[in-house]
Amino acid sequence: MTGFNESPEAAKARSRRNIAMALGLAGFVILIFVVTLVRLGGNVAHRAF
Repeated sequence: MTGFNESPEAAKARSRRNIAMALGLAGFVILIFVVTLVRLGGNVAHRAF
């Protein structure tokens, strides 16, 4: 949006918040993935053939 005027400090702060949120979301996704793998791995070890 070119119509919105913000100071360079505000733009930097917004950029840092966006990066922090992206890293937090990526960490959460990785955590869920690892937990899912661990739970599925445990079930595969006790599988009846």
